[in-house]
Amino acid sequence: MDTERLKEIAPHYIAMFVLVFLVLTVIEALVGDIGFWIELAIIMVVVVAYRPLVGRLGIGPSGW
Repeated sequence: MDTERLKEIAPHYIAMFVLVFLVLTVIEALVGDIGFWIELAIIMVVVVAYRPLVGRLGIGPSGW
């Protein structure tokens, strides 16, 4: 694996990980306890939406 590409992509995966926890925390604070399947669906939405959103904002890594 190209270490330069990894150095460029790693911060985005860390940001995505933090964003998932932030979104889940906010939703659970507003709504209360949500089920496992709803949490999984929210995680999938955040993960799938992250890459196109970052690309549209123009801050995505060149490897994407």
